[in-house]
Amino acid sequence: MTTRMKGAAPRRLLSNSLQFSLFAATILFLLSLSQHHASAKQSTESELTVHEWGTFTSIAGTDGLAMDWLPLTGSTDLPAFVEHFLGAQFKGGLRGTIRMETPVLYFYSPRETNVFVNVGFSKGLITEWYPRAGSINPGFNPRLLSLYAQKSPGSISWNSVHINPQAANDFPSDDSVNHYYAARQTSSAPLEVLTPSGTQREKFLFYRGVATFLPPLTATLSSDGTVELQNPSSIEIPNVILFERRGTKLGYRVLGPLRDQASLARPALEGSLESLFSTLEAQLISQGLNADEAHAMLETWKNSWFEEGSRIIYIVPRAFTDSVLPLHIKPTPDNVARVFVGRLELVTPATQQAVENAFATNDTATLAKYNRFLEPIVHTMFEQATENQRRQLLLRYLNAAAGMAYAQAQQHL
Repeated sequence: MTTRMKGAAPRRLLSNSLQFSLFAATILFLLSLSQHHASAKQSTESELTVHEWGTFTSIAGTDGLAMDWLPLTGSTDLPAFVEHFLGAQFKGGLRGTIRMETPVLYFYSPRETNVFVNVGFSKGLITEWYPRAGSINPGFNPRLLSLYAQKSPGSISWNSVHINPQAANDFPSDDSVNHYYAARQTSSAPLEVLTPSGTQREKFLFYRGVATFLPPLTATLSSDGTVELQNPSSIEIPNVILFERRGTKLGYRVLGPLRDQASLARPALEGSLESLFSTLEAQLISQGLNADEAHAMLETWKNSWFEEGSRIIYIVPRAFTDSVLPLHIKPTPDNVARVFVGRLELVTPATQQAVENAFATNDTATLAKYNRFLEPIVHTMFEQATENQRRQLLLRYLNAAAGMAYAQAQQHL
């Protein structure tokens, strides 16, 4: 005879019910955890990519350090719709060691989104920008027109930039032939910024400025024409090129990375721009730019980087760019590439001789080739002169250079 224990069936029923409850609770917990993980992933991954390129331009003094210089002309190379700090000619009278030229910020996003963008500028002032910025610092102070008297870093902010991948490319134009427009030839998303006078549209955020910091390398000239390069920091400079152009002839030497110091002999003027373009474009891509962005950068600057004279063209280390030009974007992008090219102008004996001969023969066409560098070139010659008669002659040339620059600026007003 089988004896049935009282209460056995109810206990099994209770046990099964408890197991089911625990199972259900586990499923709910896992679903909650999955949703939380998805929410956290969504909040930290913006699916936003930002790429930037720009140029730091300086001139090597006789001691190899970047010299303080005055270009005498303002932003005559920009479209009329670009906004300026105190007008287009203010920048021409602003002394500094670095001219930060045409940084552009490209944005890539699979969907419409708004971002806040702030760029700081060590020892500098933002002088041009587009679209309209929410704030420019420091603001105008008539007693502090010298950057050397500025006590705080400069900055620019766009409070709400609307990224719209599906927007039409109906960007402003002043119908001029201008290298500014070459930067639009990329696959980046169109941008919109709402201003009191309406919405401004552009393919990128654009800004420029002047600063008094020193570039990440120095260059001195030996008596035999050799260029002695020095990298004073522990940050490797990714690539260095020595370029020279005299009339229709040009040449260049590719050094590669610069870790501490190196010597470069004057290049034979037997090179081609096509070969140099290819070399530079590959370097820009290797640093993080898309192929169309690298091409747009070269198209923007090919008539300037490779003009008459001698210069060092180098890739600025990313760490250096971030230190002098800190960038803050909210929401935080998944990826940010910043590729700046340094241009360090060299006042070589060949350049000095060409400028002096042009002044002596009133060869304005040759003088115009040196453009905004004419004043610092003549100023360097004046500093090196020891005889009073020669210094007086060079002073006249200096005044003539200022007059030419003023006349050129008036043509663009």
